[in-house]
Amino acid sequence: SSSESISVPMIPLGLKETKELDLLVPLKDFISEHYGEEGILFEKEIKEFMELRQAMRTPSRNEAGLELLMEYYNQLYFLDSRFFPPNKSLGVFFHWYDSLTGVPSHQRALAFEKGSVLFNIGALHTQIGARQDRASLPGLNQAIDAFQKAAGAFNYLKENFSNAPSLDMSAASLNMLVRLMVAQVQECVFEKMTLLRAQNDFLARLQLAQEAARVEDVYSLVHQTMTQAHVKDYVPFSWITMVHVKSEHFKALSHYFAAIALCDCPPASDAELPEQEKAFIQFHVTMPEGPSLRVLLQDPEERRKLGKAHLKKAIMKHEEAMRIHGLCKILRKMDILQEVLSFAHKRSLSKYSEIDHEEDFFETGDAPDIHPKTHQKPEIKSPNFSQVKVTDLFHRLGPLSVFSAKNKWYPVRRVHLMRGENGFGFTLRGDSPVLIAGVIPGGCAAEAGLKEGDYIISVNGKDCKWSKHAEVVQLLKSTGEEGVEIGVITL
Repeated sequence: SSSESISVPMIPLGLKETKELDLLVPLKDFISEHYGEEGILFEKEIKEFMELRQAMRTPSRNEAGLELLMEYYNQLYFLDSRFFPPNKSLGVFFHWYDSLTGVPSHQRALAFEKGSVLFNIGALHTQIGARQDRASLPGLNQAIDAFQKAAGAFNYLKENFSNAPSLDMSAASLNMLVRLMVAQVQECVFEKMTLLRAQNDFLARLQLAQEAARVEDVYSLVHQTMTQAHVKDYVPFSWITMVHVKSEHFKALSHYFAAIALCDCPPASDAELPEQEKAFIQFHVTMPEGPSLRVLLQDPEERRKLGKAHLKKAIMKHEEAMRIHGLCKILRKMDILQEVLSFAHKRSLSKYSEIDHEEDFFETGDAPDIHPKTHQKPEIKSPNFSQVKVTDLFHRLGPLSVFSAKNKWYPVRRVHLMRGENGFGFTLRGDSPVLIAGVIPGGCAAEAGLKEGDYIISVNGKDCKWSKHAEVVQLLKSTGEEGVEIGVITL
C-alpha cells in the first residue's frame, strides 16, 4: 500500500509577469527639475535600480528569489518618496499581466507596482510550498510555513492595496487565495498527524477523523468562495474541481478513520472508559442513534454496526470524489491524484467486506457527520519586510526628511561670508542637513541674506547634505581671511 505515502498535489500560483520599464529619462528629468541637480550624474543609480527591476521579473523559485523580490519591494519605498509627488505623475506606466487570466493592466500609480510585487512574493511562497517533499516531517513543516506566508502576503495585499486594476488582486480573489492557502496548511497538518501517530489506538484514530473533517470543512469554504458569481469566471476550472474533490475525499477519510477506530480497536476497558466517553461525546455533530455511549464503547457488535455505517458513508464519498475528478480533463491527466483516490476507495471497500456479515439483517443506519477539530490552527504570517535590509540607491540626493518628492524649495543660493568680530552672525542646529537656527540682526549673515530655517547644503563646494552639526561647525571654523562660500536652500 505504497500509496499511503503519496502526497496529493497542492495548488501553486503562477507569478504575474511585467513589461520592461525604462526609467532613465523620466528620473533624470525629475532630478534636474525637482532637485536642481545634473540628472546625468545619477545615471549609475538609475541603471542600478532598473537592473534590480529586471532581475525581479524572473526570481529563482527559492529563498534567494524571495529575497530579491523583498529587496525590490523595499527599494520602491525610496523610489516613491524621491520621485512620486502627491499631485503630479511621472508619466511612467507600470504594466502587469494577471496571474490567473493573463489579461494586461497598467497604471501610473506606484502602488500598482508595489502590490504586484507583493502578489509575486505570495505566489512564490505557494510554489515553494507545493514543491516540498511532504512524506517527511521537515518537508511538511516547510510546506506549512510557506503556505502560511503565502496567506499572509495575500492578506496584507487585501488590507493595504485597494483599487487594483487586475482581477487577481481584487478583494474577492485575494479572499479566495487566503482561504485556499489556509486549506492547504490544514491539509499538511492532517498529513503531519498521520506521520506522527502510531494509528493503532482508539483516541488517535478519532483525532485523525476529526482532523480530516476539519480539512473537509476548510476546502468546502474555498469551494464556496471559488464558485461565487464574480470569482468563478476567472478561477481555473481545474482548481475548482480539485478543491471540490479534496473536500469530498477528506470527508470520506473522516468516516473511514471513525470506522477504523470503532472496528479495529478493542472495546474500552473500565479504566479507559471515562476518557473514551469524553472524547466520543464531542466526536459526532449529532449523537448516533442506538444504545448509550457506555454500551456502544464496550459492546463489539454495537461498535461494528456504527463502524459499518461510517464505512458506507466513506465509500459513497470516495465514489463522489472520483466522479468529480473524472469531470475535469486536466485532473484526469494527473495520475497521482487518481491513484490516491482509488487507493483510499479500495481500502474502505476491503474494510467494509471484512466487517460485513452474511447474517446482517439490520438496515445499516446513516452515520452522523464528524465534528471538525484540529490540534494546530493555521496562522496567517504577514510579510516581514525588515528582514531584507536595503540602502536608498538615491542616497546622494540628500536626507529624505528634506530631499523628497513632496517638498519644494527655492533654487540653491550661494552666499559669500566674511567672519566679523562676533563670528558669522548665525547659530546652527540639527544634523543632515544642518539648519540655520537664528540670524543676528545686523551681522554679516543677515546682510548676506541668510534666513532662519535655511538648510546648509555645501561649505566651500563640499557637499554637506548628510553632514553632522559638528562637521559643519568645523568646516566654518577652518576658513581663513578670504571668507567662506556656503550653499543654502529654503523650503
